[in-house]
Amino acid sequence: MIHIGLIAEGKIPADNRVALTPAQCKWLRQHHPHIKITVQHSADRCFTDKEYIAAGVTVSENLDDCDIILGIKEVPVEMLIENKTYLFFSHTKKLQPYNQHLLQTIIKKNITLIDYECLEHEDGTRIIGFGFFAGIVGAHNGMMAYGNRTGSFKLERVNSGKNFQHLIHTYFGLKLPAIKIAVTGSGRVAHGVLEIMNLMGIHEVEPEDYCEKEFVYPVYVHLKGADLYRSKMDGSYNRKDFHANPEKYNSLFSNFIAHTDILMNGVYWEKTIPRLFNLNDIAGTSFRIKTIADITDDMSGSVPCNIGDSTIENPVYGVDKTTFKKTAPFLQNVVDVMAVGNLPNELPRDASRYFGEQLIKYVFTDLFSGEETRLINTATIIKKGKLNEGYEYMQEYAEVS
Repeated sequence: MIHIGLIAEGKIPADNRVALTPAQCKWLRQHHPHIKITVQHSADRCFTDKEYIAAGVTVSENLDDCDIILGIKEVPVEMLIENKTYLFFSHTKKLQPYNQHLLQTIIKKNITLIDYECLEHEDGTRIIGFGFFAGIVGAHNGMMAYGNRTGSFKLERVNSGKNFQHLIHTYFGLKLPAIKIAVTGSGRVAHGVLEIMNLMGIHEVEPEDYCEKEFVYPVYVHLKGADLYRSKMDGSYNRKDFHANPEKYNSLFSNFIAHTDILMNGVYWEKTIPRLFNLNDIAGTSFRIKTIADITDDMSGSVPCNIGDSTIENPVYGVDKTTFKKTAPFLQNVVDVMAVGNLPNELPRDASRYFGEQLIKYVFTDLFSGEETRLINTATIIKKGKLNEGYEYMQEYAEVS
């Protein structure tokens, strides 16, 4: 018997997503009788305790008997149970200082940590993530912000609806002005953005036409790696080399700044990857961009005028183009920035359903096999209180000073 626990999210602000929906728990129990599931009581979860009970799932405060505990966000250190196996987004693999104590506590408590972010197919593509729904909500919020700034159209908040299907219906009859939108990235986030572009009836155009023409209808350009970066040495782009040596590349996004009204940013970023533009660029007369939806949300990252997180309640702030200070949005001489770190929480039931499907399809067979498979081993940062193979670079970070 394998006993799974679904933890009540303890990080503040509270996250309302969950790794398995009630229907998915019921399916697992029916098709895998050796699996037992206990859901920890939560008043914040997008699926209620009653819905889990109706699906035949035990709801309890106590997860001490569970073998494997599933969460979403980082688990507060006081909630960690010794000698268990945990799956959640730990945000430690980049040596994030704010989660160093978390990793050290995991080691101290002899816990095994499997990080969703590190679960990958053999070709290196990530298996698990909420990026698609981050793209959905982020694109909607970006369009909403531009409409609020210009008064040319009106969109309601995502969380005023019940689900993604309801959101789609709000686009019926929507008439957009002749705006130009740059969508960056090629992963799940970008795919979510493209879904909204298509649902809103926005036409895709090629990069050359985007920069050379004006249109009488709304258009977007989808900029992937080869459109955004070039080698400093010979002006070429090689995807494998770029991911291995991003510091050897320059950004080409400056070519699009004078032609873009809205930037929907979905590129992965870390400190060695060139930014899309420099902060000083927003003060230039050619900087046409009025609204930036920084969906991947890296402070001072690929979008340097991301000067901190906004919230679901207040998703947009302004950045003064002269002082670079945070202001109210929608003012003159201001770039509006949407930079929310937990966008999928606005469509939590849809996002949770999708997330659980990926777990069931691609992860659980290996997780429950009892064998040390490639998939699980490469995603295991800590194995029974010790850094796992492949994560030796975290040694200093993991040691208690």
